[in-house]
Amino acid sequence: MRSFSSFISGLLFGVGLILSGMTEPQNIIGFLDVAGGWNPRLALVMLGAVAVSYFGFRYAGRREKSLLGEPVHLPTSKALDTRLITGAVLFGIGWGLVGYCPGPALASLASLEQTPLLFVLAMLVGMGIYEAIGKPRPTN
Repeated sequence: MRSFSSFISGLLFGVGLILSGMTEPQNIIGFLDVAGGWNPRLALVMLGAVAVSYFGFRYAGRREKSLLGEPVHLPTSKALDTRLITGAVLFGIGWGLVGYCPGPALASLASLEQTPLLFVLAMLVGMGIYEAIGKPRPTN
């Protein structure tokens, strides 16, 4: 049931990205172009996502187990450290340069176009490099 639930959640997320236009890089780049042809679509999508997340996290925070009986693991740290800031900056630069972030890029693979495929391959290489050399070592 857990795998099925994960599949349905991912499918719903992907369909939402497609319907909202977030798999079209020109919508993202248009949002970032505040001096030119600014496109507010991304702001509206983010506003909807924040609203849904707000209520979802409030509900989950009052529970010890998920609806499927799994333990609820919510973030506990609120610290802004160098790793978090660096990751956010790198994410933002990549997003601004090509108009994709990981979710929409994965959903865009269904288009069979070259750009999302190259983005996902680069993302996987970056993840591999992080696992090989950048991942913090556990402290004892």
